[in-house]
Amino acid sequence: MVQKKIFIMKKIKIAVPATVANLVCGFDILGMALNDPYDTMELELIDEPTINIKHTDDYGLPEAAEQNVSGVALQALIEDYGGSIGFNVTVHKTIKPGSGLGSSAAGSAGAVVAANYLLNDHFSKEDLVRYAMNGEKLATGVKHADNVAPCIYGGITLVRSVFPLDIISLAAPDLFVTVVHPQIEVKTADARQILRKEVQLKNAIKQWGNIAGLVAGILKNDIPLIGRSLEDVIIEPVRSILIPGFGVVKQMSKEAGALGGGISGSGPSIFMLSENETIAKAVEQVMTDVYTAIGIEFKTYVTTINPQGVKILSSE
Repeated sequence: MVQKKIFIMKKIKIAVPATVANLVCGFDILGMALNDPYDTMELELIDEPTINIKHTDDYGLPEAAEQNVSGVALQALIEDYGGSIGFNVTVHKTIKPGSGLGSSAAGSAGAVVAANYLLNDHFSKEDLVRYAMNGEKLATGVKHADNVAPCIYGGITLVRSVFPLDIISLAAPDLFVTVVHPQIEVKTADARQILRKEVQLKNAIKQWGNIAGLVAGILKNDIPLIGRSLEDVIIEPVRSILIPGFGVVKQMSKEAGALGGGISGSGPSIFMLSENETIAKAVEQVMTDVYTAIGIEFKTYVTTINPQGVKILSSE
């Protein structure tokens, strides 16, 4: 007689962080989790092989499992787990789709992390990233991990390889993050389409130096080195044309004391790193002034790096 597996929890509520992908020079390989903004999700484990998804926000995202990032990520997890299980999923998004703050990653990563808690931590974090990447493929057409990895691991992550998956957690420096989200949409798939297919060797060498410098600066907690390394000579010059006010925000933020920053993911959000909250708030004022003058609605956040990723709010 096969003994039925006992699950400690049947329901869980979680907070899923926004993420900043690329960190300027680390296109598709570096990512960072934020403490604000975040989505909330509730998952219930059920004894039926089905996934039922409900959105309580106003973004009009599809709720059919095969068309929803949470749904396809959970389908991949269930396929590996086996057995007659399913989930009821309720999502409340505050990370706006198309913001450049990892909205699709939050849905994908949050779903599989919550499901794994309900399944008594059956899977490793690397497994969860692999499942969550299915949601990213649905949203963007590409299985990338630079948002889902920090969402699941917390802090800052380096995706050394996707096939095979190889993720390295980096100790997050004690820095403040200022984000402005102009209320326009830049779809990741569209932002990828405009990128050049070939790169000059001299630019590649400069970019490699910046990526290595940024990782070294994070590992050594060398703040000036982090600031010097926040330079992108390949992606930013192309994508920044999609974001009104980008150049002015970047220049004035650095004049206000920011270490540096750039496009968050594919945009339109812009992030800046600062050594303390006073500078971070001064940068927020710069962002406010720029977008008020342009006449584009916006939201700003002054926050810090989230060291743990997805957080459990309650369980039963």
